[in-house]
Amino acid sequence: MLKISGLSKVYPTGTSALKNVSFTVEEPNVVTIIGPSGAGKSTLIRCINRLVEPTSGTIVLDDVDILALNRRDLRRVRRRIGMIFQEYNLVERLTVMENLLSGRLGYVGFWRTYRRVFPPEDVAAAFALLERVGLSGYQSTRADALSGGERQRVGISRALMQEPDLLLVDEPTASLDPKTSRQIMRILVE
Repeated sequence: MLKISGLSKVYPTGTSALKNVSFTVEEPNVVTIIGPSGAGKSTLIRCINRLVEPTSGTIVLDDVDILALNRRDLRRVRRRIGMIFQEYNLVERLTVMENLLSGRLGYVGFWRTYRRVFPPEDVAAAFALLERVGLSGYQSTRADALSGGERQRVGISRALMQEPDLLLVDEPTASLDPKTSRQIMRILVE
């Protein structure tokens, strides 16, 4: 369960992005937040995983107060929170497969990550996701060689590789054609 109470965010410039936002999401559920550009939708989801620090309020995920966590505990909770960014946020010099497997970094030890040695089941899951999002055969392609829609699908797949309890999504289909958008939305809902 995700419970947000009295969440507000005022930027140092004085701009108020969120004002006393409160809601509860029971699991499993799909919730859509709609509104005009600049309404605070992106700020809200970035506050939930603390990429942006709220000015006030509480965010509780399964009885854990996310705003009270220290850096180490926040890292542990973030393993359970997937994020699909509007701007892709891929590592451009890495391959598609390396970008996907970075979704497992919170579960793989430092030395295995450093040597880029991932468990076979993670590699198999990455190949399966590439097929589902229509990118079979792209595993060795560098991210900077992809189109915008292909990058978006890699970003979506990376988030799904985390196997998150909570998936935060910021305009996941903005760079996709209508057919691919429907396919990706089906995958996200699943």
